[in-house]
Amino acid sequence: MNMREFDAYSLTNDSRVNARLQAQVEEVDAMLRSRCSIPPGQTAVGVLDLRTLRLALVQPDRIEYAASIAKVGILLAYFQMHPSAAAGLSFVIQHELGLMIKASSNEMATKFSRELGLSCIQQVLDSYRFYDSDHGGGIWMGKHYGESSERIGDPIGGNSHAATVRQLLRFYLLLEQGKLVSTEASAKMREIFLSPDIPHDAIKFVKGLEGRNLEVRRKWGSWQDWFHDSAVVTGPKRHYILVGLTHHPKGDDYLVKLAAAVDDLLTL
Repeated sequence: MNMREFDAYSLTNDSRVNARLQAQVEEVDAMLRSRCSIPPGQTAVGVLDLRTLRLALVQPDRIEYAASIAKVGILLAYFQMHPSAAAGLSFVIQHELGLMIKASSNEMATKFSRELGLSCIQQVLDSYRFYDSDHGGGIWMGKHYGESSERIGDPIGGNSHAATVRQLLRFYLLLEQGKLVSTEASAKMREIFLSPDIPHDAIKFVKGLEGRNLEVRRKWGSWQDWFHDSAVVTGPKRHYILVGLTHHPKGDDYLVKLAAAVDDLLTL
């Protein structure tokens, strides 16, 4: 695949899955659910191999309470509303945004969401069609993180924060393509996801990929029985997006094993 094909690729509701990868990912999902005693319908998975544009989807449009994954909407809205930040972001603000994304700081998330306003954040998400009421929903940011009386539920599930696999895949794809806000803003957002001065929370995908010498840019989320992770993974012979959403007490165990199994699939 050349760069022109990569830049032109669009993930839509009609995008075709790769038959072989789809079968492999469905088999992995079924095997891991069995090992973790998770019934059908409580996991959703998306894999997009950015080297070959092979796609696999398991329940991609089933909306879930997103927990902290919805913080990606705050990051996007910040750059949309501050276009000059792509070239002139202060060290302090970049570090605070890094704490929000990589360390999942609720304090920093609330600082920026209150500055921007919930309606503004969702309007930005909607402008990229990251929430689609006709196809299951998507990324929704309807509540500040922490104490707040302000709450806007998503139209389909009534969630204060929500996500679907398809729309999270689209978010990371457009970020990799440099199509969120601008090429420069996308690059700065990728830097913030990386934030090498902030350590990873060694859970979920990061735990599953430990020791493989990979760069993982991710946003995870956990609340009660909702356990999620979403990431762009880069390393020798791999560059892919992986999203896993679960609603089960053993969701964390599932996500650890999912990351390792998918990485193995994509490097065969």
